[in-house]
Amino acid sequence: MPASAERYLEVQRSEEFAQLRHRLRRFIFPTTVAFIVWYSLYVLLSAYARDFMAIKLIGNINVALIFGVLQFVSTFLIAWFYSRYAAQKLDPLADQILHKVDDVPATTVDGGKN
Repeated sequence: MPASAERYLEVQRSEEFAQLRHRLRRFIFPTTVAFIVWYSLYVLLSAYARDFMAIKLIGNINVALIFGVLQFVSTFLIAWFYSRYAAQKLDPLADQILHKVDDVPATTVDGGKN
């Protein structure tokens, strides 16, 4: 049986939900700021430090190319780290909240792992 709107509002005001939001924000905000700074550094160096970015490191591979590839690497690392963080810190708490909202047995939601 689906939960009512009042039940969802009650959950939204609960300590568990506040903790879930806190944990999410604790990851999202610093990671987003760090990535934006890292990306901005790349853009600014490309625009204003052309001599530095043009330094050849190995053959035709220069600093700009390495920084560009590292943009992709950092994006994948953030996604991987978030996946691990969510599995360890967010998902268990979200499952706990779901069980309370819908009165769903633990075995139904996660395939019997609990």
